[in-house]
Amino acid sequence: MTQSSPANVLLTLVHWRLESDADGIGWLCFDRQGAGANTLSAETMAELETCLATLEVSALKGLVIWSGKARGFIAGADINEFPALDSEARAYAVTRQGQHILARLEALPFPSVAVLNGFALGGGMELALACTRRLAIAGSEAVFGLPEVLLGVHPGFGGTVRLTQLIGVRQAMDLMLTGRSIRPAQAWQYGLVDAVASADTIAGEDKWRNGARQLLAEGDQTARAPWVDRLLGLAMLRPWLARKLRQKVSKKAPAEHYPAPHALITLWEKHGGQATPAAYEAEAESFARLVMTPTSRNLVRVYFLQERLKKLVSNAEPMKRVHVIGAGVMGGDIAAWCALRGLEVSLQDRELKFIEPALARAHKLFERKLRQPDALEAAIARLTADPEGRGIATADVVIEAIFEDLAAKRELFARVEPQLKAGAILATNTSSIRLEDLSTSLQDPGKLIGLHFFNPVAKLPLVEIVAAPTSSKASIDVGTALTRQIGKLPLPCRSHPGFLVNRILAPYIAEALELLREGIPAAEIDLAATDFGMPMGPIELADSVGLDVSAHVARILAPVIGREIAPEIEELVRQKHLGLKTGQGFYTYRERKPVRPSLPPGSSDAAVQDRLILALLNEAANCLQEAIVTDADLVDAGVIFGTGFAPFRGGPLHYARETGINVLVTRLEALASKHGSRFRPSPGWKLLAN
Repeated sequence: MTQSSPANVLLTLVHWRLESDADGIGWLCFDRQGAGANTLSAETMAELETCLATLEVSALKGLVIWSGKARGFIAGADINEFPALDSEARAYAVTRQGQHILARLEALPFPSVAVLNGFALGGGMELALACTRRLAIAGSEAVFGLPEVLLGVHPGFGGTVRLTQLIGVRQAMDLMLTGRSIRPAQAWQYGLVDAVASADTIAGEDKWRNGARQLLAEGDQTARAPWVDRLLGLAMLRPWLARKLRQKVSKKAPAEHYPAPHALITLWEKHGGQATPAAYEAEAESFARLVMTPTSRNLVRVYFLQERLKKLVSNAEPMKRVHVIGAGVMGGDIAAWCALRGLEVSLQDRELKFIEPALARAHKLFERKLRQPDALEAAIARLTADPEGRGIATADVVIEAIFEDLAAKRELFARVEPQLKAGAILATNTSSIRLEDLSTSLQDPGKLIGLHFFNPVAKLPLVEIVAAPTSSKASIDVGTALTRQIGKLPLPCRSHPGFLVNRILAPYIAEALELLREGIPAAEIDLAATDFGMPMGPIELADSVGLDVSAHVARILAPVIGREIAPEIEELVRQKHLGLKTGQGFYTYRERKPVRPSLPPGSSDAAVQDRLILALLNEAANCLQEAIVTDADLVDAGVIFGTGFAPFRGGPLHYARETGINVLVTRLEALASKHGSRFRPSPGWKLLAN
């Protein structure tokens, strides 16, 4: 946001600057030095306390807190300082200090307004809640929320109390228990913000400044929570709602895996969101306990893994046009996602009738993601059907997403290569075929890389950036740049059958099918995986990927993992029972949900779970040994972001270290003696141990 007009400077610190204008309004700007976004660190919070000491004795009539960053207010607490919270006592002290600072802000002898441009998240939103009023600035990057639960904790600077007081328990719990963020219009509907302004400039002054002055002039008009929420906050009704909330949360976040949502419900059940000293102290105590749990430590680890992948950038110019060949589920969804993220996209298949279903799915995606009519129309206009392939000649990147057949892909590449413009690259979305085998039909193999997306494209953030020895660095740079441009996480991989994620999943699914063959019901096999923390079981996963795709990948990987394709898959494919997409696979599907007996969570067979998970872990160690990616952290990142592997465990190899490599090797040896050489411990365990 732009600097204010000349004013009386009251205080200048490293990260904060306090000025006053002729009307007696203070303008407190937060601009963390040396950082692209504002975050609340120990240093910036100490400086804020210094500012508040000055404000408390000033003659000001009001205060506006705003951001010196163009793209956001405050992103939250500085996650880099989480590892320093090395004891409950230390975490409690830091949290209570933060609460005391925001309490001083709340208690200022004049009204205050927080101006929320872009994002206001976590501790940033808690700071805004401590102000008298909140003004949102409309914009594409404006999102507000309290996502602490995604790090295994809950708000700790008074947010559990202030948010509930402001918007009521139903909406407050919805935001805090899910960690989801909302846009300015919805925030206004919730009562989270008092007004929404544009960022327009009129007569040399930003329009939002007038909006902030207006809110100050109106004074404290903070809306109370709706009467229904106040009723639900009565002591006699709180246990009933708390029980309902726990039942809902437990379906996706069991307490033994994710304690933070349950602790949040307990806080509200005991204190009702009332602004009492006991409620704030209980919040700090609960936060301090949670931040020391393995779940929180591992979710913070996952955050840092994500940041590492986000920082994989290149010097390649931003892309403008993408051409996708193959309008099936993967190709169509890749095209839709690229268009959603602002690229001009042409989608090719043999005939228009094969493209139309992909366009229909894309329109549903756009409607779900884009609320503004003009943004929706623009996205629809960016995605065009192109059965003749005219878009190849103008595309910066051509992505092949046809069926998994080596000969068909080679023939396609030979036809496409002469049509590419100078500097354009050719990318394949193959899930299992080596690039060295695909590039033999190309005059310039350096143009070919792998861009392996994961299904569903709109949900799974990972893209494997696959490089063969012949792939040029410039092509890899373009692929990496495109991946980041569309908001995905790039994972550099060596070309090898199955690359990283499918290679690791293959023995896991194969072991599930072996268990099925031994007479273990599919539902019990899947329960063993979900009890471990996987988002879905391996049988349902095979159905979701498509049994035809699973069969083809299994054929390619059979020599690598030492397992032949399961005859059960071959038979289902022969019958055209392909899983979720046909409504029948290992399971029958109704409304896209598998029909199976309901089994109580936590009741799975430990021996079944051991065989599934150890098969996966052993293959992860093999991939480390064979340098499919460069290090163990990238193995963990790939499996977490490509499969949803239990995030609270920190990744398969991290989980192995935490459990004890010698312990796991002993268990593998026992399984190998009972079930065969497929469980022989990988040489990668010695590498990981060292």
